[in-house]
Amino acid sequence: MPIKKQRANKNNAPVPVGTERVKVLLSQAKIQKRIREMAKLIRKDFPHEPLLLVGVLKGAVLFLADLARQITGEVTFDFIAVSSYGKDSRSSGQVKLNKDLDSSIEGKTVIVVEDILDTGLTLRYLLRILQQRKPKNLRVAVLLDKVERRLTDVHADYVGFPIPNEFVVGYGLDYAERYRNLADVKILSLPGGSH
Repeated sequence: MPIKKQRANKNNAPVPVGTERVKVLLSQAKIQKRIREMAKLIRKDFPHEPLLLVGVLKGAVLFLADLARQITGEVTFDFIAVSSYGKDSRSSGQVKLNKDLDSSIEGKTVIVVEDILDTGLTLRYLLRILQQRKPKNLRVAVLLDKVERRLTDVHADYVGFPIPNEFVVGYGLDYAERYRNLADVKILSLPGGSH
């Protein structure tokens, strides 16, 4: 999903494997510490509620797994997948649903779990369709918040880290499906200095 949100290079041309460079932005230890803090905040807001975490595929999988293990009490999860589309490789602002939830969220306390919030267009679309399904509560947890990229008035209730406008990979975030398995969040630099 992040590859659709973050522009890879000026021409969106494929970059030969091994020619890009990465540097650590957020270490694994720092990420895990912040996730523990976020889990406590969520449970403080909903001390006795069963929680349904809705992970946005594919980028949020690792974040959701770690967050779910840190939240005490009853927690279940489901997944949804969306994509931006248009003639251009950058987000057109139009979003389509690729995979829907497996069960109803009506009357449930739902936390949408997203890897990165940048333009806000995808999240705005998701919140609109989920709100129509009448959850009891609907909140958003994001690991990374790229505020300067925002194009719409949408925000997360729980934010891991505000980050600069850099192309990031690791901990679920990808470049052409690579790097998702890295334990740290890293800044990706492509040849020629573009990102």
